[in-house]
Amino acid sequence: MNLFSLARRQRFEVPCTVEIEHSGKSLHAHVEIEGDFVIEPGDEVVVRDAPTDAPFGSKITVRRIAVVTRASAAERAWTRWAGNFELASLYDVSFTNRRSL
Repeated sequence: MNLFSLARRQRFEVPCTVEIEHSGKSLHAHVEIEGDFVIEPGDEVVVRDAPTDAPFGSKITVRRIAVVTRASAAERAWTRWAGNFELASLYDVSFTNRRSL
């Protein structure tokens, strides 16, 4: 592995399915990428022409093309390292009594 391969990024297109539901029970959007690969830390996925809204009470399922940009080895290492600090910022644990008497 040379220095250039540490900075190289691969980009490829894959089909995907986008599902958006906007109802009284659920408000979600999911993207399922087809293919035999794993999205790893630092990778970027952009769905072309993705729907952004669904009327209330509906569920939309469409097929689109996703552009996957693989992170370089250096970017992947940085993302994993920085992610440890981001995860720690989610912790909010306190054993003090915040109620005023």
